[in-house]
Amino acid sequence: MLALIPARGGSKRLENKNIRALNGKPLIAYSIEAAIAAIGVSRVVVNTDDMEIAEVAKNYGAEVPFMRPDYLALDSSKSNDVFRFVLNELYRTEGVSYNELVVLQPTSPLRESEDIDNAIKLFSLKNADSVISYCQEHHPIKWHKYITEENKFLNIFDKSIGNMQDGRTSYFPNGAIYILKSDLIFKDLQYTDNSYAFIMDRNKSVDVDTIEDFEFAEWIIKRKNHQL
Repeated sequence: MLALIPARGGSKRLENKNIRALNGKPLIAYSIEAAIAAIGVSRVVVNTDDMEIAEVAKNYGAEVPFMRPDYLALDSSKSNDVFRFVLNELYRTEGVSYNELVVLQPTSPLRESEDIDNAIKLFSLKNADSVISYCQEHHPIKWHKYITEENKFLNIFDKSIGNMQDGRTSYFPNGAIYILKSDLIFKDLQYTDNSYAFIMDRNKSVDVDTIEDFEFAEWIIKRKNHQL
């Protein structure tokens, strides 16, 4: 299966996030190395608009066969548009088409090769349209509220959600793994009735967006290395 690692430059909250050194290694390198080590992945492609990210990606063993155009590197750019661009360019430049792909966000450095392989196995076993990684939510969903500018509470969910048993578990997408059939991407979809969740541990589900996320991910890596 083709692994795609989309890595846009120009991070607003955390400068040069995708190549920032995380425990001595660029953030994006963790996703590249996990993809290369995954048995179910046959090719690892990084797509970026940033030349420095491209060079780092190549140094860690990924392919960067073409750069991302500026119009797909905006804050408003949709992920499915990027995925379609990559699939179309691979077909246009190489004559190669892929029926599915696994998308690995570089901001999930704690996802491991075994997670990728197990998600691919679930995708194959269920003959799914998509498999997307999720993590358990620690707080009951019925506690969630909107807060107005006046600090007033507004309910997000209706009473049927509020009446659910306290012990009912909810989950949220952790951003680490998206396995999608190409047909789904060209329909501008990621979910159908034939989509499945791949459940991941919370300690593998850190999505690096802020310096606090970055430092927490680094702490987990150092703790794990100390335990080995």
